[in-house]
Amino acid sequence: MLSAECYYFPVPTKKRIAVVPGDGIGKEVVPNALEVVRASGAAVEFTTFDWGADRYLADGTTVPADGFPMLARDFDAIFVGALGDPRVPSNIHAKEILLGMRFKMDLYANVRPVRLLDASLCPLKNASPDDINFTVVRENTEGVYMDMGGNFKFGTPDEVATQEDINTRKGVERIIRFAFEYARANGREKVMMSGKSNVMTYAGGLWQRVFKEVAKEFSEIQTQHMYVDALCLQMVREPRSLDVIVTNNMFGDIITDLAAALQGGLGMAASGNIHPGRTSMFEPVHGSAPLIAGKNIANPMGSILTAAMMLAHLGLKAEAQKIESAVLDAVRELKMTVDVGGSLGTRECAQWIAERVAK
Repeated sequence: MLSAECYYFPVPTKKRIAVVPGDGIGKEVVPNALEVVRASGAAVEFTTFDWGADRYLADGTTVPADGFPMLARDFDAIFVGALGDPRVPSNIHAKEILLGMRFKMDLYANVRPVRLLDASLCPLKNASPDDINFTVVRENTEGVYMDMGGNFKFGTPDEVATQEDINTRKGVERIIRFAFEYARANGREKVMMSGKSNVMTYAGGLWQRVFKEVAKEFSEIQTQHMYVDALCLQMVREPRSLDVIVTNNMFGDIITDLAAALQGGLGMAASGNIHPGRTSMFEPVHGSAPLIAGKNIANPMGSILTAAMMLAHLGLKAEAQKIESAVLDAVRELKMTVDVGGSLGTRECAQWIAERVAK
């Protein structure tokens, strides 16, 4: 019989998270969100990087030479705040950091859960949390965001500008497959593909064909197609009918802002930029909001919910659930910032949530 000294109890390995607070209110809401994560007891460790406008203005660095390979090699996830600063009119640093992360790390699936926590947050009359609970899956590495195009006769009355919309079979198929697999894994019943194939016939035709082919592999899931303009109407008129929506980069960018309004505004919205099996990046949907930066009035809930989404992705689902429940309690008890009907500051709102999580 083995003695007690022979038993081995492995110490849980902490998940390593790279943190890029960024600019503006990102430098306020991100540290507060990290305090909420710490309060949850999650087995994580944070390493903060100073990539942003301050660093760029100081020494011209946007991303160090080994930056993206280092993130992929040394970290389990990346937590990013907002990027953008009026002191850098071109926003070159934001482009190279944020879009660079998405493109160079091939984070092809932008996942945006759209969930209304309380009816008081929704601008639609008579809307309830049961009416607004869907997810947008946006292709994240192709489309018009690939920066392919140019200008002819620049600056003259005859100037011509082109912007190419790039859609590859590989890119389209993998994002559509991701949407179906997400639906299956999360008990969702429907996947809708949205585009504008009636006018964007070549790109839209590719999406239509691939959607029909991939759908055959998921016979238990209902499918639907809706033009993106009709979808915008449906999001306002009957959001309850929506479940999982998959769409291209540009349309996804637009409809997720409309979706954010349904759940209380950009300050409430979380998102993940995911490549299954690889280091993925999580960011709140809102911008850097320089006009309110440093005033302790920014809403930290989007950042906190993004942190919860990241923990769930890393397998820390109990800790993520604690955080989501505490945010819901904060909404119900009006322990929120002014933009969503509360009276607390950024720090005070996050502290209340952290204390509730710790209980």
